[in-house]
Amino acid sequence: MSKTSDKAKLAMIQAFANYLDSGSQSATVIFYEGTQPASPSVAADSSKKLVTLALPEPCFKEVTATYVELHPSDTATVIKTGTATWARIYNGASEVAADLTVGTDITLANTNLVVGGTLNIQSIKLRP
Repeated sequence: MSKTSDKAKLAMIQAFANYLDSGSQSATVIFYEGTQPASPSVAADSSKKLVTLALPEPCFKEVTATYVELHPSDTATVIKTGTATWARIYNGASEVAADLTVGTDITLANTNLVVGGTLNIQSIKLRP
């Protein structure tokens, strides 16, 4: 499909949010330092993991005319000092759902994370 209406795109994003809730656990967002893998099918280097955030279940909050909003994440402790360069979203079955580039696909107030510090995501809006 080369051209899709905004309404159809929002429906696809809502289906993605429902996919995140599949499985017996909560969906997670893990931030990493270093180079992002070429695709979500390439395993992430666990030594580059900085922090793991859990999304509530269900994670879907609302759909508007321009975005699908998810509920905020929990607050988690940073396990390693580093600069967050990318994040991977896993669904509740621990399956990779998407990779995000920090600064392009996802924004952090401060990308320099310090061990022992905390991080949470207040606003998660998925846009077509």
